[in-house]
Amino acid sequence: MSKRKSAKYKLDRRMGENIWGRPNSPVNKRSYGPGQHGQRRKSKMSDFGLQLRAKQKLKGYYGDVTEKQFRRTYKEATAIKGDTGQNLIGLLERRLDMIVYRAKFAPTIFAARQIVSHGHIRVNGVKCNIASRRCDVGDVISLGDKAKEMALVIEAQSLPERDVPDYVATDGNDKVTFTRVPKLDEVPYPVTMEPNLVVEFYSR
Repeated sequence: MSKRKSAKYKLDRRMGENIWGRPNSPVNKRSYGPGQHGQRRKSKMSDFGLQLRAKQKLKGYYGDVTEKQFRRTYKEATAIKGDTGQNLIGLLERRLDMIVYRAKFAPTIFAARQIVSHGHIRVNGVKCNIASRRCDVGDVISLGDKAKEMALVIEAQSLPERDVPDYVATDGNDKVTFTRVPKLDEVPYPVTMEPNLVVEFYSR
């Protein structure tokens, strides 16, 4: 598993948006970018800049996925019939760490990745510590015995700012089933995501 090297909330401020919808995001108080030049007046962004920004925002939302991994996911999306942008979102939503996050087993996507990598998650009853594992429709994701008592998990389940989407069916507080691959308009993003611009970026 790759390690995130920068402060996650710097991405919020760089984008000027609270991309994870967290109440303690610094962008809620400081909407300008980080660093000594963050308050400079912003010039009009080029088409390339808009595409790059859309890609960085989508990558960041899914836990700051590495460029290599994200590009590979994009190539897989282009190989599937249908709209590439929709396919890309579908593949990203099938990641194990994202389903753990959607199930409210963790307060953030970064915490979800950590819970998975520490071996606290079961897929169809079998321990899995690979956060990028792609789940299939019908897979059952559950918490290990130790995880059920973790303060982090209990905190996540009580968070008021997000709900479990209907494509992740709950079974009590410690088990969910991934029922279907969602479309873009079904994914509960707190900000607007533009996968069409990501497709344009990579198809230049």
